Amino acid sequence: MPRTTRAKPSTRRTAPKSAAEITSIPPDELAKRRERVLGELGGAVGLLFAGDQVGENPFRPHPHFEYLTGVADEPGAVLLLDPKHPVAASRAVLFLRPLDPELERWDGLRESIGGPLKARYGFTSIQRLRFLARSLNAAALRSRKLACLHPPAAYDAPLSPDLALFLKLAERIPGLEIVERMELLAKHRAAKSAAEVALIRSAGEATKAGFLEALRTIRPGINEFEVESALDRGYRAAGSRRHAYRPIVGTGLNATVLHYHANDATIAAGDLVLIDSGAELGGYASDVTRTYPADGVFTKRQRELYEIVLKALDAGIKACVPGKRLSDMDAAARKVIVAAGYGEYFIHGAGHHLGLEVHDANPDEPMKVGAVVTVEPGIYIPQERIGIRIEDDIEVTRSGPRNLTASIPKTVAEIERAMRRS
Repeated sequence: MPRTTRAKPSTRRTAPKSAAEITSIPPDELAKRRERVLGELGGAVGLLFAGDQVGENPFRPHPHFEYLTGVADEPGAVLLLDPKHPVAASRAVLFLRPLDPELERWDGLRESIGGPLKARYGFTSIQRLRFLARSLNAAALRSRKLACLHPPAAYDAPLSPDLALFLKLAERIPGLEIVERMELLAKHRAAKSAAEVALIRSAGEATKAGFLEALRTIRPGINEFEVESALDRGYRAAGSRRHAYRPIVGTGLNATVLHYHANDATIAAGDLVLIDSGAELGGYASDVTRTYPADGVFTKRQRELYEIVLKALDAGIKACVPGKRLSDMDAAARKVIVAAGYGEYFIHGAGHHLGLEVHDANPDEPMKVGAVVTVEPGIYIPQERIGIRIEDDIEVTRSGPRNLTASIPKTVAEIERAMRRS
């Protein structure tokens, strides 16, 4: 999915081949993530907030919180990081809302604090939120330094939740220092572990199932929403319970609109159908774009432009190596399209990091081993009712880029063959 703005060594990793083989990050990995952050805080106290439930929308915690805890279903939860606590087991404490049997009769039963809950997320200490104020005061008095870990808020938005609380604390405990460590977790999240890559790969496999279902569905005369419904069927059949983001199914002129979401036009003969969609699995996103001919066969003009975008995709993928930046990848892909004379029709950045968010944490530094990024060049010519984008999810490895979504039909021959079988 395109943005509209310009943009420790590890061993070789292996990944499961199906979504059923791994569905969450192992608890020992979650514990190691917290230990690593504790060691990098320089003795400062850190807080991460899951966030609150908003209306009836499905709850999704702040990705920094989810990254360090694995907890995805506890609105209001808080993680306290207290590196100077004299008891090692109390240096990372998860605080949860009290149980409320009456509310839970409406919203679902919640688990009591105990061994199973601790084991699931690798915690030795879980407490209720009523004890947070006391624990935070003690941590602040020990450290005298508080580290902001949440991303900064815009000047006209509410303060980030950790900074807002720290300012209140500083009014009550003289001499506290508040320091900025807002890039710390973004840097950690940018290099994925083997388990994270496995989840992204599995999300990609579910995405493939959805795209194959869409290929069997596309034909002139049907509505774009029917294609979106086919994606949904494929994702669910492959084990994914939700889309990673709002799907885009745009035909004809709609394919030239970057974030088109209506998905409610009739597919006309001779048009192209652009699908930008991805399944989510275990909290991790896939992000894939393919462009298909409504009739099952590309016209000469469509094929000409499609091959340029495909060549740009290959060039961008080759630039996904350790030490290169996303801007280097963008330049490599863009060079192909500019050389072909269509530079003004490539109007977005060529990719982004991928993980817990579809536009994942993006620290200002070169790509590391384990990074997973999208590569998504495109050409959009409204006058011709042609929009073409092709996107794959790429793992950065020591031995070169590894395409996690390469098996989703992409070449002209693959697409036309698949649509003939449909």
